[in-house]
Amino acid sequence: MTLPIYAYDRRVAVIDTDRDGPHLQYEDAWRQQNSCFPISLSMPLTAPRYGPDVAVPWLMNLLPEGEPLRAMTRALGVARDDVLGLIAETGRDLAGALTIGAPRPADKPGYRKIDTTGDLERIITELPSKPFLVGDDGVSMSLAGAQEKLPVALVDGSVAIPVNGAASTHILKPDNPRLVGSVQNEALCMVLAQRCGLSVAPVTTGMAGERSYLLVERYDRTGAGEAVRRLHQEDFCQALGRPPAAKYEHNRSGVRGPSLPEMFALVRAHMTARDINGLLDAVIFNIAIGNVDSHAKNYSILLGPGRIELAPLYDLMSGLDWPNITQNHAQDVDSQRRGRHIYGRHWRRMAQACGLSKPGVIRRIDALVGRLLAELPAAVEHITSLPAGPGQMLAIFSRSIGSRAGLVQANAKLEGDDDEPIEAEPPEDHRTYGEA
Repeated sequence: MTLPIYAYDRRVAVIDTDRDGPHLQYEDAWRQQNSCFPISLSMPLTAPRYGPDVAVPWLMNLLPEGEPLRAMTRALGVARDDVLGLIAETGRDLAGALTIGAPRPADKPGYRKIDTTGDLERIITELPSKPFLVGDDGVSMSLAGAQEKLPVALVDGSVAIPVNGAASTHILKPDNPRLVGSVQNEALCMVLAQRCGLSVAPVTTGMAGERSYLLVERYDRTGAGEAVRRLHQEDFCQALGRPPAAKYEHNRSGVRGPSLPEMFALVRAHMTARDINGLLDAVIFNIAIGNVDSHAKNYSILLGPGRIELAPLYDLMSGLDWPNITQNHAQDVDSQRRGRHIYGRHWRRMAQACGLSKPGVIRRIDALVGRLLAELPAAVEHITSLPAGPGQMLAIFSRSIGSRAGLVQANAKLEGDDDEPIEAEPPEDHRTYGEA
């Protein structure tokens, strides 16, 4: 199988296969353009061709995981390990600027409007068995992750489905019956991060009959209507050449996942001091809210001609109040993974390993968490005013986040006991929100 890769209707590269597996070959014309950019930091333009050891992990990270991937393979009749077959069926609207697979000449990109809230409720209800609306005429799209979600567009204020390669503008994330209040939880964490000055994708909530949902504005899109334009991005697993199964630092894939020192080294090698501070703020914020699922695929990078920068944050959720969710964070802070046991000594050792100022990190924790606590009531009020309302658990989430943030702020000023337990869990117990 041979699959062309396009950006802005220009052919960037081609994926072909031999007995070793898929290879990615840049087009010479693309590499010679002043406006070119690399598909991935793991595949710089300095080399024209990359083998399966690099190309396959990057491709795998474009696909969903867990049950959404299993449902996709069942619906398409494509084997789970047939990465190219899955990409060929779903590659017309992906994360970033690229589309994979040649369009049919008769196809005209556009949007299919969802006429009623009842129709939207039905689509949401069917997502578990029909992820990304696979099989619908003209629909070809995919997003990474284990949560159920649907790329959509807002057309004249109404939700619509992109067809024939049209660009989605938003991501619709339905409520999760296994995680009560998931919509309000994520909305609260996203709005709170924005109020704390972090770069975050804008969100709102909505209702479709009895179903609530979060609507996230895509940061890898710009413009509106027929002027929508894709922006290229990749997640940290792609940039560091890790498969999606290695998104946690500790996992069972046989490949150790990205650590904080590796993530900061990547940012330092390609970006600016502003991005280093942005990553530090994101790490502090995720520890403070109890976001145990802030794995390497939930951090991303924007790639464009002459610019590489940290992408806005997304998928921020607190895991403090649901059963069967590990309390181990996705990366170690020094030797500690439990947020309530991270003390000043852990933060300082992390700072040294990441090339950061030890006193500066402690000061930044105090300032950022202090602002978080001050902004929390206003964030709760904002979520309450959105169409989906407060739900059943917004007040509970708020209390838990406030309590954990206060503890993180206080512990950062303490040395802690060298005998403090790490409380490590086996990797198989690190279940994501989407898999709980």
